[in-house]
Amino acid sequence: MTAATDTANGQIDTDSPKYRRRWWTLGVLSLSLVLIGMDNTILNVAIPTLQREFDAGSSTLQWMVDSYILVFAGLLLTMGGLGDRFGRALMLRIGLVIFAAAAFIVIFSETSGQITIGRAIMGIGGAMIMPSTLSIIIDVFKGPERARAISIWAATAGVGVGLGPLIGGALLEEFYWGSVFLVNVPIALFALVAGFWLVPESRDPEPKPVDFVGAGLSTASVALLIFAIIEAPGEGWTAPITLLGFGGAIVLAAAFAWWEIRTEHPLLNFQFFKRMRFSAGAGAISLAFFALMGMIFAFTQYLQFVRDYTALEAGIRLLPIAAGIAIGARSGERLNSRFGTNKVVGGGMLLLAGTLSLILFYETTTPLWVIEVSVFLTALSMGTMMAPSTDAVMGAVPPEHAGVGSAMNDVTRQVAGAFGVAIIGSVLTSIYSSRVSDAVGAVAGLPEAVAESAKDSIGAATSIAATLPPEVGEPLAEAAKSAFTEAFGLAVLVGVILSLVGSVLVFRFMPAREQEYDVMESESDTADNEAVVTSPATERV
Repeated sequence: MTAATDTANGQIDTDSPKYRRRWWTLGVLSLSLVLIGMDNTILNVAIPTLQREFDAGSSTLQWMVDSYILVFAGLLLTMGGLGDRFGRALMLRIGLVIFAAAAFIVIFSETSGQITIGRAIMGIGGAMIMPSTLSIIIDVFKGPERARAISIWAATAGVGVGLGPLIGGALLEEFYWGSVFLVNVPIALFALVAGFWLVPESRDPEPKPVDFVGAGLSTASVALLIFAIIEAPGEGWTAPITLLGFGGAIVLAAAFAWWEIRTEHPLLNFQFFKRMRFSAGAGAISLAFFALMGMIFAFTQYLQFVRDYTALEAGIRLLPIAAGIAIGARSGERLNSRFGTNKVVGGGMLLLAGTLSLILFYETTTPLWVIEVSVFLTALSMGTMMAPSTDAVMGAVPPEHAGVGSAMNDVTRQVAGAFGVAIIGSVLTSIYSSRVSDAVGAVAGLPEAVAESAKDSIGAATSIAATLPPEVGEPLAEAAKSAFTEAFGLAVLVGVILSLVGSVLVFRFMPAREQEYDVMESESDTADNEAVVTSPATERV
């Protein structure tokens, strides 16, 4: 416990500035999280515009989205460790500066490669911001208020996810594509200035060296795996470059695990995973974000290419995601205290699988209200399980390791989100290409290069159809829309299956309440590996 917040006998010091300002602190941290949530989705609504501006294929578009998530996820554990060592508020401030500066690189990009690089740099800033927010919350809030603060934290994440497409769509209506990233700058600057007064500093009182070898191995393994998944539909799932990517990722992941088990100061102490609340909570968050981010990536294209909505209209129709996650997060806190974490999280995953399954029944003319209700329920189910899962993860981590614990909570959702975009996007592309081939082949006199472009993405197919005579172009466009809609429903089945499996595992293995546990072997242990035992956790979720 930190001296600034708690007295020597473990009671909360209600006279401390940290305690009196705690809800204002949460406001600044939540604003910073909204920034991260927005940037996870704001690019999705700009995908059709970017495709036209840069003549980008599906692989290039996925890299624009995943370059941010990839760097973000790869560096989260490292940045969480640095926060524990040098100060979490300091990492938050540096991250906000980098995030805002990198936004300018994207705004003034002239090629798709520059956008990808700028987004990657933004990922560095995001990796500093996100674990800092949650670890500071754990430091500032104690007792029953911790669960309430985490539920608000989770709700604001959903608000950011939903606001991204709306704000992006509104800006695209009036300005050029780079404007969708300009909104990041004033939010980051406001959070930075307010944070100097309202966000208290905290760190591990006995900081340990950062495991840079482990950081490098984990980042490289995730990068290779994402690369292989994204490139597989174009190169072939059995092509040498694809197999090399998967093989390299497996080797690096094994090397990471080997190093972490043997090094004196691991980046990720595998003892955490012996606590089922930690493992089940992290796993549930991973599966939920896998399904949600993959669904959003495809859904924005469905709205604009299949339903012919503008970017702003598509953004408005994504608002149920923000509402669903926000309502679900607050409801999840109350349900958790009544029924237990395993029932709430397992039930949320079961509902998530059911609502995602509704996409199988989408058609090109499905009533809008049906789509909006299904999207809201999907987000509601995810929000319901998000706050209890996060609290379960953080409740299993000693306070002095809050930065690493927060980073682990974040890295699961970000890596899973990247996998969701990559895998569901790749499955979507493969099925779409297969379904639309006959329609493209029926267009007489279509050059081979143009035909291949039409099979690569629905955006290319509808653009090509617009240049053809109506008697040829309209059937091609309708065939592409039908193929994409069918592929959309089949692709999200990946998320449905994983959610069902996750629900069964959570019901079976996750403890309903926080239990007594022995804290993992300390990183400061001597060579004889004597176990360090701390006092049992006493808080109930």
